[in-house]
Amino acid sequence: MSGAGMWQPSGMVTATDWHDWHRPYDDPGSPLAHRLRLVQEHVDEWLDERPEPLLTVVSACAGQGRDLLGVLARRQDASRVRATLIEYDPRNTALARAEAERLGVAVVAKCADAGLPESYAGAVPADLVLFAGVFGNIGDADVRRTVAALPRLCAPSATVIWTRTRRAPDLTPSIRAWFAEAGFTETAFHAPDDVLFSVGVHRLTAAPRPLGSGGRLFRFT
Repeated sequence: MSGAGMWQPSGMVTATDWHDWHRPYDDPGSPLAHRLRLVQEHVDEWLDERPEPLLTVVSACAGQGRDLLGVLARRQDASRVRATLIEYDPRNTALARAEAERLGVAVVAKCADAGLPESYAGAVPADLVLFAGVFGNIGDADVRRTVAALPRLCAPSATVIWTRTRRAPDLTPSIRAWFAEAGFTETAFHAPDDVLFSVGVHRLTAAPRPLGSGGRLFRFT
């Protein structure tokens, strides 16, 4: 649950170190840790609701993979999950890969640009699509473009879990409307009073679409 690394595909160096960005997770009282718990709760609920013997997951800008790996670490049915974590920062990718190996789960940590459709080849269609920590770091037009493209990453009836800050101007009402336009039904939306983050959960009720090719979905700002 992170973003791209410091060196972006555009060649622009950002001010954010996405490895150090994960440090607040270690403080249980931090907003980031609170958000992580909410995302993990929904991953747990999704697994409880899906009885299939094999489920696929893809996580965009996955960071160190804590949202998914933290859930699999405590579940006896973790072997049902086949997942791909797409992350641009090689340090975060290495940490996620090492944790997956330690847990003995079928999770591949792929060092790639999640803003490019081709990075998802072989990982989709997925039953669960995680977009945590993405929409708050890209432009509004890129958010809308990405939401419209999500059916290309989804298996039938797939679930998407996403996050976004509600810092003014709050884009979450528009994001929720864009999900509806793209053929999703909202199943949960959390906007805690004491923090600015929000967590949304949507299920694809329209037909999924093939991944295909095409231009970039988003670029971190």
